[in-house]
Amino acid sequence: MARGFVLVMDSFGIGSAADAGAEDRGADTLGHIAAACMKQGALRLPALESLGLGLAAQASSGRLPAGFAADPAITAAWGFAVERSRGKDTPSGHWEMMGVPLDFAFATFPAGPPSFPPALTDALIARGDLPGILGNCHASGTAIIAALGAEHIATGKPIVYTSADSVLQIAAHEKSFGLERLQALCRVAREIADPYNIGRVIARPFIGGPGSRAGGEFRRTAHRHDYSVPPPAPTLLDRLVAAGGGVHAIGKISDIFAGRGISRSVLAADNDATFDAVLDAAGNAPPRSLVFVNFNDFDTLYGHRRDVAGYAAALAAFDARLPAFCRALRPGDIAIISADHGCDPTWHGTDHTREHVPVLLFGPDVAPRPLGRRDGFADIGQTMAQHLGVTPLPHGTPFL
Repeated sequence: MARGFVLVMDSFGIGSAADAGAEDRGADTLGHIAAACMKQGALRLPALESLGLGLAAQASSGRLPAGFAADPAITAAWGFAVERSRGKDTPSGHWEMMGVPLDFAFATFPAGPPSFPPALTDALIARGDLPGILGNCHASGTAIIAALGAEHIATGKPIVYTSADSVLQIAAHEKSFGLERLQALCRVAREIADPYNIGRVIARPFIGGPGSRAGGEFRRTAHRHDYSVPPPAPTLLDRLVAAGGGVHAIGKISDIFAGRGISRSVLAADNDATFDAVLDAAGNAPPRSLVFVNFNDFDTLYGHRRDVAGYAAALAAFDARLPAFCRALRPGDIAIISADHGCDPTWHGTDHTREHVPVLLFGPDVAPRPLGRRDGFADIGQTMAQHLGVTPLPHGTPFL
C-alpha cells in the first residue's frame, strides 16, 4: 500500500502573489537569492532543478531564476500554488496545505513599544508572577536576545516580543529563568492570548552569558516550542488517522497542528537532523503513512535574518541530500516538495513575504509533466488524500 511524503521548505517562495500588499510586491525568495549568487557563481541546485524547480519558478514569476537551465531534464511533475488564506504565516500555510484554508486573518500588533495591549501584558505579569517584562515590540529573535539578554538575567524579566506575524514570543534563559518555568509561562500566555486571536505563542529558550563581544555570547537552543491554536476544522491528518493510517510529523509539524492528527512526532535541531529523520522514515514508515516534514532553518536562520549567503548554502545542502531520499522511495510512494510562504532575504524588514510556492511531485511511478498553477495549497492535501485512500477533503483539486 502507498505512502506519502510532504517536505515543506519553510519560507521558500518563488515569486510574489498577485494579492501581495505593497510591502511584499516584487518579493521573490528563490529569484533574488539566485540573482545575488551570480556575483560569486551561480546557485547550483541540480536535484531540485531536475524536479522542475526552475520551470515552476518561471511559471510563477515570469522569469527563469539566474543560472537555471531553460530546458533541463525533468524527472518530476512541477507547478506552483497560490495561497487562498489571507495570511502569510506558518499555520495558515500548513493548514491550507492539509485541506483547511482560512477565511480570516490572525491578529497582529504594531511595532511598538508597546506592541501588546496593556491588559494582555498585565495579565501575563500577574498570572506568571513576574517582576515585569522586557521588549514588548517587533524584533528579530537573535537581535533582541543580544540586546536584552543581560538585563533579563539580572532582573528575571522575560523578553516578550512579536513581529508582523501573529505571534507572542517569550525568550528566557534556560538556566537563570528555567526551561520548565518558561514552558509553564507560555502555557499561561496561550490562555491569555486566545481572546486576542493570536495564532502562536512561542517559547524561545537561550543559553550563554553577556560575554566580551558586542551583544554577548547568547544563543538559542533547540528547545523551542510552539503553542498554536488548533486548526478550525479537521485536516487530512485527522482524517487519515481516523481511517487507520499514520501521520509521522518531523520538525515543528506537531506544534503547528497543536498535536492533532499526529501518530508520531520527531523533533530535530536543524535541517541536517531533519533530513536524517526523513531518511529514517523513508526506510521504516509503514504503508498508508503520511510523513509530513518542516525544514525550519530556511526561515528562522536565514530568511528572517536576511542572510542571503546562508540561505543559498542551506539550499545547496538540502539539494545535496535529495538524491538519497529519492533512492529511498518505494514503488507506490509519492513525495511533494513545497513551502508555506516566502521570506525573501533580500527584502526590506525581517518578516515573511506573500509569495507563490513550488509544487514538485515525484516518486518511482510519477511521470514528468507540468502541473500548472494550483489555485490553493489544499491541492496538495487533496492529492495525498486520493493517494492514501482518504475520503475527499472539502477543499482542493488532486493532481495525480
